[in-house]
Amino acid sequence: MKVSSKGEYALRALLVLGHEQGRVVSIQEISEKTLVTVHYLEQLLLQLKKLGYVSSKRGAKGGYFLHKTVEQINIGEVIRDLEGPLSPMACASITKYEPCPLEGSCQLKPLWSLIRDTIAFVLERTTLGDLLENRLTFLKGDDFVVFEKPD
Repeated sequence: MKVSSKGEYALRALLVLGHEQGRVVSIQEISEKTLVTVHYLEQLLLQLKKLGYVSSKRGAKGGYFLHKTVEQINIGEVIRDLEGPLSPMACASITKYEPCPLEGSCQLKPLWSLIRDTIAFVLERTTLGDLLENRLTFLKGDDFVVFEKPD
């Protein structure tokens, strides 16, 4: 899995809207706060709107606002919706599995599956609210610690 600029910029826009819950935010303001061009944001916000994460208001005081609460916006879902599967290799993907001719004897597939599961574990347990409040999942030794700040 690789998060492209599309995924990163969409998350930046969602964070701006999350900071401004209950307020319609102009695309110009989102652009200034995310350092993403208005033209690219128009495309991203349209996609986020079609996916049900944001809504828009037309007119002079128009702009965008969150369609869901920050706790309802799951980062794993957003990334999957925008970027596709979380697996680093198609042979280890659950949603977009593609067979490999070496699969029967492949010693790498368990590694790719572990990476997929670890990425999914973190992203699926993280909401936009967690990012806004800096409640992140992180590794502490060999364990995952959820909703604490690192030492």
